[in-house]
Amino acid sequence: MTVPGPYRVAEAATWCVEQATTAAAELLRMRGTDPGPVSVDPAHALASFRSERYLRLNGAPMGDLWSPLSGDYRAADGWVRLHCNYPHHEAAVLEVLGGPTKTEIANEVALRSAAEVAEAVLAAGGAAACLRSADDWRRHPQGQSVAAEPLMAIERIGDAPARPLPRADRPLAGVRVLDLTHVIAGPACGRVLAAHGADVLHVGAAHLPTVFPLVIDHGFGKRTCHVDLREEGATLRGLLSEADLMVQSFRPDTFAAKGFGPADLPPGTILVSLSAYGHSGPWRARRGFDSLVQLSTGIAQDAGDRLVPLPAQALDHATGWLAATAVMTALRRRAQEGGTWHVRVSLARTARWLDDLGRIESREAPGFELPYLSEMDSDFGLVRHVRFPGTLPGSPPGYGHGPRTPGSDPAAWW
Repeated sequence: MTVPGPYRVAEAATWCVEQATTAAAELLRMRGTDPGPVSVDPAHALASFRSERYLRLNGAPMGDLWSPLSGDYRAADGWVRLHCNYPHHEAAVLEVLGGPTKTEIANEVALRSAAEVAEAVLAAGGAAACLRSADDWRRHPQGQSVAAEPLMAIERIGDAPARPLPRADRPLAGVRVLDLTHVIAGPACGRVLAAHGADVLHVGAAHLPTVFPLVIDHGFGKRTCHVDLREEGATLRGLLSEADLMVQSFRPDTFAAKGFGPADLPPGTILVSLSAYGHSGPWRARRGFDSLVQLSTGIAQDAGDRLVPLPAQALDHATGWLAATAVMTALRRRAQEGGTWHVRVSLARTARWLDDLGRIESREAPGFELPYLSEMDSDFGLVRHVRFPGTLPGSPPGYGHGPRTPGSDPAAWW
């Protein structure tokens, strides 16, 4: 199954789902249940990488994921992308480039270089990226740093007794996951873990903005609570003390500054850190999203004078699945040898992997997603969604319930 564009997105989706399902099978076998033969339908895997496109609420589309000012702008010497989905990022763009209309911003961008625009928006607290070629990115200091990082880093960072997993009929039964992520990559990791039986508690805050369709799309199987880290850090520490692992997508060092870095983990905990531009190098703390990383790494560059984005938020989805695979690997190692663990993945490293898969001639196959859609009740109404992909006969993955209203559950474990 293929989609438009030169990149092997379908192949990448299939491999990521296969890796996670195989990791779940190994955990299930360790827990005394025969997993049966793992298999992956490539078309189903690809549909799952485009899940937000097929989401419907009470039969109606969820609307555009992008704010009116988000998009690609022609600069004096190339292209720049502005990400304005959050109010504070939009405010940074307006501060630097005026507005408030897209036309006015476009006129201002056209007078400047793409790099100048991107750097000015980032300095103002916004999110932007200018287009580079893949070759330029490979020569860039950050591109070289990212290339030296593993696709999935699974590092033992401390000693702790082994935690054998008891017999169970689900790979992640009884595993407690704190999910402090947003948008797609981190939430996708939590969604995979929930589908394989984990108790996933998503932690947000009432004052933080969200993208509503993504809250629904990635809320399946999770509980959701609000904890304001400005005042309730002790609450999160209490939850962490009883958790098996924590998934976070704050920019590198940001979460550690709040007292939740690798050095602050209770012994035996697994920390999962997701970032945009990697965990080393000069851009490690740079603000970024899938669409921005596509430009920075050359993924979005066409042979002509135009931008061609991937046919899915593939960097996000793949990074989430890779994180889930690494989590299950770390859980197995912790059960066997003990230890405190740190898992690290990034969109930029995933982009390098996708680029290394090579190119392909592809065409759209309309309607291929239809066999993989289902409906489920939720706090918001009836949600049409893509069923969870990957076959594991010994413990078929799936969601125990539909998405819940953010903050509707107590900040406590069952």
